[in-house]
Amino acid sequence: MGLAMDLVNGAGQASRLSVAVLLPAYNEAAAIAQVIADFRAALPDAAIYVYDNNSRDETCAIARAHGAIVRREPRQGKGHVVRRMFADIEADVYIMCDADDTYEAAAAPDMLRRLLDEGLDMVVGARAAVSETAYRPAHEFGNWLLTGLVRTIFGDVFRDMLSGYRVFSRRFVKSFPVMAGGFEIETELTIHALELEMPVAEQRTRFQDRPAGSVSKLNTIRDGVRILWTILALLKQERPMPLFGLIGAALMLLSLGAAWPVVMEYLATGLVPRLPTAVLATGLMLLGWFALFSGLILDTVTRGRQEAKRLRYLAFPGTHAWQGAGEEG
Repeated sequence: MGLAMDLVNGAGQASRLSVAVLLPAYNEAAAIAQVIADFRAALPDAAIYVYDNNSRDETCAIARAHGAIVRREPRQGKGHVVRRMFADIEADVYIMCDADDTYEAAAAPDMLRRLLDEGLDMVVGARAAVSETAYRPAHEFGNWLLTGLVRTIFGDVFRDMLSGYRVFSRRFVKSFPVMAGGFEIETELTIHALELEMPVAEQRTRFQDRPAGSVSKLNTIRDGVRILWTILALLKQERPMPLFGLIGAALMLLSLGAAWPVVMEYLATGLVPRLPTAVLATGLMLLGWFALFSGLILDTVTRGRQEAKRLRYLAFPGTHAWQGAGEEG
């Protein structure tokens, strides 16, 4: 019996548990063999899936030769790959990891054990660089900045929001409405968990340099802007009242600032010589109220959508409930 099953028995599970390792890959011929071998050693009973995203090298052939289940996703972008993997693959627990041999496959059993023992829906492998070159300064700064923004807006839970190494429960995977198309998928995964207040955790894992011949697909500026835009879009979608309330308050303050001298002059002379300013102040005040009422309406819509997502999420048993069934059996 392999290590993955030993972990399951130690947590009180039955032998029905199935573990799927998901490896999205794009031009990773230099790394994919080692990644598959490392996960095979860490979780001998797990099914390993490599989803190729239009690689122009030998990624598919190498992955297939090393025993992985290889499938293709023609739409370019990591988000499209994750959407396809989550839709296609059936398992009790999912482990998703970038296929670039920078993450520690040996940490997977501990992350899996924590998911089961604590009844979690997601465990994120927070990166701890083992060398000064493993984590590019621009990437590290961008991760710190974007993670800090999400912590401020949605909840102070994660320190490495953009990690590509995660363990999921089945109910997370099958209730997650993937919308992102690219590297912003990690942001969407994180905010989805925070919005539904799922039980989640973060665990430090080693992060090392890419092997020779492997090149990062992340564009610091382009993908950083896309991730920032995703955060702002999700802010509008998930926190409409604070966002539109702030916009409304700002417009109202501008209106009062513009109207003040006009009102003072009217009180002193009974005249309104600056009519354009008065019209501007009136327009800004109306826009402020429109923004406020838009926030109220969107907040009602958001609450209904969140309730629907919560019900969909609760339609699947959690890991502790699954555990109890295994113990009773």
